[in-house]
Amino acid sequence: MTDANAAEMPERARIDRDAVKPRGQKSRRRGRGDELQVPEAEFRSYYGRPIIKAPVWKNPDVPLYLFLGGLAATSSGLGALGGATDRPTLRRTGRLAAAAGAAGGTVFLVHDLHRPKRFLHMLRVFKPTSPLSVGTWILSPFATFAAATAASELTGLFRRAGDASGAVAAVIGPALGTYTAVLFSNTAVPTWHEAHRELPIVFAGSAAAAGGGMGLVGASVRDNVPAARLAVAGAVVELAAGEFMERKLGLLGDVYQKGRAHTLMRASKACLAAGAVGAVLGRRHRWSAALSGLALMAGSALTRFGVFDAGIASANDPAHIVVPQRERIRQRQATTGTDVAPPDRTFA
Repeated sequence: MTDANAAEMPERARIDRDAVKPRGQKSRRRGRGDELQVPEAEFRSYYGRPIIKAPVWKNPDVPLYLFLGGLAATSSGLGALGGATDRPTLRRTGRLAAAAGAAGGTVFLVHDLHRPKRFLHMLRVFKPTSPLSVGTWILSPFATFAAATAASELTGLFRRAGDASGAVAAVIGPALGTYTAVLFSNTAVPTWHEAHRELPIVFAGSAAAAGGGMGLVGASVRDNVPAARLAVAGAVVELAAGEFMERKLGLLGDVYQKGRAHTLMRASKACLAAGAVGAVLGRRHRWSAALSGLALMAGSALTRFGVFDAGIASANDPAHIVVPQRERIRQRQATTGTDVAPPDRTFA
């Protein structure tokens, strides 16, 4: 090796290490006035194709399934609470909304699977390590108990059995409202995978906002106090956790700052904020309570659509795969003090 080549190696290594600037950005001075003399690296894949395969889930089937599942989950709890505290309109609204949400969510899920038999086949085996298998076994009993409770509410028959089945559905509800976040986080989609700690909290808040909003729409002014409190708490949790998630994601959070996902999330935040304010100030007026509930449900639905679209955009962005992998390799090299790191298999 000549002295000239040895002198060039540190400079080449520095250029390669720092070449993470987006396409089209000009070179800038670094360090003690030195300036790059070569174009920055661009994140591309072979033939312009994504590095990982984006989920093949349908839109709007899956986002609507997420929204209706969250709505049903918290509505079942409000229905049980309404029955225990002598709030008949809240009890009725919660029970009917839980059954309708579970039925509608099942329809959208089966449609996304293309064949109804696929849903039935997933019930043949219970696999604790598979969020999809666990979710199927959560949705099926919940829908059964919620339907039995709604039937009792509508017919007036077997009231004690209806109360018991409603209580069981309320116990299963929290799992139904959050397991879909675990399902998303268990994929190789960078934006979903890296938010595995925050996404369940976002979905839980979204479910509470939707269920509370439905309670405000259907319950009387006398009975809507628990619904208003749940709706406001859910909106606050969703807004705070969503903002924290986007900031913590760093580069991976840029999908929430552009495109359709950005528009959906902005609209969601506006609806949630307006609905929460209306629930606090206008709960005692029937029309304003109903409008607030509709705004809260709209905000919850928009959040599910925004998170779904952000994940698809993240899967199609090569930088979301390359940059985190390079950063993990650098951290491993700094920790071990070696020049060569083992291959990153996070997205294998």
